[in-house]
Amino acid sequence: MRDKRAAKLVVIGGGTGLPVLLRGLKQYSLDLTAIVTVADDGGSSGRLRDELRVPPPGDVRNVLAALSDVEPLIVELFQHRFQNGNGLSGHSLGNLILAALTSITGDFMKAIREMSKVLNVRGQVLPAANKSVVLHAEMEDGSIVSGESKIPDAGKKIKRVFLTPRDIEPLPETVEAIRSADLIVIGPGSLYTSILPNLLVPKIGQEVCKAKAKKVYICNIMTQAGETPHYTVSDHVEALHAHLGGPFLDAVIVNNGAIPEAIRRRYEAERAEPVRDDSSGLSLQVIREDIVAYEDGVIRHNTAKVAALLLGLLPRH
Repeated sequence: MRDKRAAKLVVIGGGTGLPVLLRGLKQYSLDLTAIVTVADDGGSSGRLRDELRVPPPGDVRNVLAALSDVEPLIVELFQHRFQNGNGLSGHSLGNLILAALTSITGDFMKAIREMSKVLNVRGQVLPAANKSVVLHAEMEDGSIVSGESKIPDAGKKIKRVFLTPRDIEPLPETVEAIRSADLIVIGPGSLYTSILPNLLVPKIGQEVCKAKAKKVYICNIMTQAGETPHYTVSDHVEALHAHLGGPFLDAVIVNNGAIPEAIRRRYEAERAEPVRDDSSGLSLQVIREDIVAYEDGVIRHNTAKVAALLLGLLPRH
């Protein structure tokens, strides 16, 4: 369900960050498009990908749930993860449904469209590609690690990431959404394993760079062990620019809220720390705000605050 008269906002990402943001944005009258990574190869998604030869459904499932407008119990059912059962353990019902619909319709995008109708999704959800892709990382020591789930576990500094197959084509709807967008939002999410896999689909990266819309990056609040250790705000921005061949971002949203000491210590045990703000030297608009929220002691972006900040960047606002 889309409001064709509303401002057009495209959000690009994956992982846990994207659904959090979308839950805030769907409260407004926006024409929303979420472009979601299909590079996941771990857990339930990875098993279905390997066994059924379907694109990994997990990130798409979480975005569909975030944008759904049905009874909470239906969403809970869709998100339900089986804890036991021979072969079922670890699978979420939504992943199984999307895999089944892909088999029935013969097409992953058709499965997403049908599921979007069932869940009364507010906006459109598009996979970055209509088939599985494999994410690879070239490390600073020259070694190559293949597989999205294996990259953070390698314990090496990432030089660059890239996709195979090389000839990946985005859906025409994805290209059209980027071209007609009023605002393009990148993130939040894992820099190398959730965000860049979308932008590395050749035509998606090219269209984002060429788009007339303002491009804003929501920087992560905390670093991520095995992926962005000790990264600053400018490190995140420079990695994005390096992978797309030059500067393309117009703005970055940075957290300036304090993290309680008890939570900082908990993250230190996971080799994570707050992303240091060194953005004053960047040649783009920097929006600093306290955008921290906590969910069961886990740091999240404050979905309401970030959504309001993005609304303020829309040209018609």
